Amino acid sequence: MAYVVSLLKEIIKKRRLIWDLSKADFRKRFVGSYFGIVWMFVQPMVTVLIYFLIFQVGFKSEPPVPGAPYVLWLVPGIVPWFFFSETLNSITSCLQEYHYLVKKVVFQVEILPIIKLFSCLLVHSFFILIMLLMFGAYRWTPFFTWVQILYYSFSASALALGIGYFTSAVNVFFKDMAQIVGICLQFGMWLTPIMYHESMFADKAPWVVSVLKMNPFYYISAGYRDSMLTGDWFWERPKLTLYFWAVTLAVGLAGLKVFKRLRPHFSDVL
Repeated sequence: MAYVVSLLKEIIKKRRLIWDLSKADFRKRFVGSYFGIVWMFVQPMVTVLIYFLIFQVGFKSEPPVPGAPYVLWLVPGIVPWFFFSETLNSITSCLQEYHYLVKKVVFQVEILPIIKLFSCLLVHSFFILIMLLMFGAYRWTPFFTWVQILYYSFSASALALGIGYFTSAVNVFFKDMAQIVGICLQFGMWLTPIMYHESMFADKAPWVVSVLKMNPFYYISAGYRDSMLTGDWFWERPKLTLYFWAVTLAVGLAGLKVFKRLRPHFSDVL
């Protein structure tokens, strides 16, 4: 716990450095690219379009929220997943990417995952804006709970950072970790009811619904939809909220413990 408190103090102390490096990391993604920031949106928008064509146009899927077109139900579930998966992938490889900083004795290595997190948050903010514009285009009645997106974005950040401390530390010594994370994220997307609703299992296999809710990301995707579509607040899911934060805190503390134990050997390997 003392290590966590020390880390928080270091983050506050170096908040200006973290913010500057995060902006530099964001800009670095598009150096040498002709279309620049446009590519940031192409793949996610194509993904949304494909699922829209398959599930709404092809299968004519009916979303569980009355009056909501499928695309408005899909987007609040998939936008946080784009953020979570990009953040976890970026954090996993951050120590190799910034190896020249890791080798500096005076540099606090623990802030590198946080730099990546803030860089991904900048991207995520654009997608939230696009999501809000889509809801406006469909003339969906706004709710006060839309501000709750900030809370669920923080929740997704905490989960990704906790896992990322573990995967980034292990990836220094076991390079296949980045590939394993990518594969797990592919499975994770389908183990989270993003393109489908868990109610489809309620009659034939109710145990599947319980299993899906054990996935901590279920809380985040459901929360985005609660906020945007139905106007439900996070405290209306008290058991799920407690479960999510218990898992996230446990994962985060375990990830930091592994990171702290392996940190003295980073510079030797890199």
